[in-house]
Amino acid sequence: MRKINNGQTGMPTILAFLLIPISGLAMDVYIPSFPKMVEALHTTPAAIRLTMTVYLVSYGVSQLFVGSLVDSFGRYRIGMTALALFVLTNFVITALNSIDWLLVIRAIQGVLIALIMVAKRSFFIDVYEDEKQKHYTSMLSIVWSAAPILAPFLGGYLEHFLGWKSNFYFLGIYALVLLVLEGIFSGETLKERRPFRLPLILNTYRELLTARDFSYGILILGFSYSMVIVFNMAAPFIIENVFHYTAVATGYSALVSGLALLGGGLLGKWLIRKPFFRKLRNGLLVQLGIAMVMYLAAPYFHHIVFMMVFVALLHFQMGYIYNSYFTYCLTRFPQMAGISGGVTSGGSYMVTATASYGLVSVLNVYDVSGLSASYIIFSLLIGIMLLLVYPVIANRSPRSLTV
Repeated sequence: MRKINNGQTGMPTILAFLLIPISGLAMDVYIPSFPKMVEALHTTPAAIRLTMTVYLVSYGVSQLFVGSLVDSFGRYRIGMTALALFVLTNFVITALNSIDWLLVIRAIQGVLIALIMVAKRSFFIDVYEDEKQKHYTSMLSIVWSAAPILAPFLGGYLEHFLGWKSNFYFLGIYALVLLVLEGIFSGETLKERRPFRLPLILNTYRELLTARDFSYGILILGFSYSMVIVFNMAAPFIIENVFHYTAVATGYSALVSGLALLGGGLLGKWLIRKPFFRKLRNGLLVQLGIAMVMYLAAPYFHHIVFMMVFVALLHFQMGYIYNSYFTYCLTRFPQMAGISGGVTSGGSYMVTATASYGLVSVLNVYDVSGLSASYIIFSLLIGIMLLLVYPVIANRSPRSLTV
């Protein structure tokens, strides 16, 4: 099996960045098709939303455990096998006419994407060190945010011209191309395998989760991304059923959301050396203020442009906060990159899946007022977590609290 050394990182790095958005593509590309899928599969909006939640839960739970596999048995073969099976499952979905089987396949896809993502995130910890490592890991959430930008935008046109199944044909073909390129150019990056012994693995998880700045950070990441998922779940029905636009308009709205997310992530990278807690606190206060103005103004401005201006501002702030804490968690335990990366992403996705689906169900988010209320709730939850993590960060790095 081919091994990658420090002189062969160019093309494998490009392929890793091309694979990073695949988790978001698998989650977001079919969002504009939600209303049509309700009709085609003879089901309910709640059941179609559940396909996203099932994927998120499966993806999140799997990442909690697959990190130990890629740390013990290597990144390459596991990632390639998962990518090949992901290609197959997308083509299987195009032959389905049952919501029950769609839920099953989406759960399987969550596991496969978890294996791919944990393996590829570990790549950057394996082959880069020091400032280069921070540079590339801070780029991960920025590159990953390309999926929320492109996927629903592309999905809107795929739905409009080719129908909902074309979304999954696209995923299958995209993954197949990357599978071939990975086979040609990439290879194994794990330098030292960790023994696959249960007591050792459990001690590793205990070390991660008892570090409060790390475990509370997972909650902060989960609540932050829940804002995007609630928008994704609610937007097709608000835009197409309330404002009476087409799936293409849903795609453009998701494009605006994704660009704002990307912009916030870029700001987080630009401010990577600024005091950690101070920049998170200031960003959250701005976010909460915007959400409250949106909620108060919603009854008086019933228009898609009004909604998307506030969504863009809020997702910009969310991208900034998410990128800052994601980089912190990902580099917190470099000696166990697979497990810590899996727990960071997997744990936050579990929080996201539970919080977003629960809040959408309780608030019945089908209008702008409900959407803005969800933003306020998640901002308050993030604020509580930051207050709890403040003493830990202060003890680790007093400089992070001052300008």
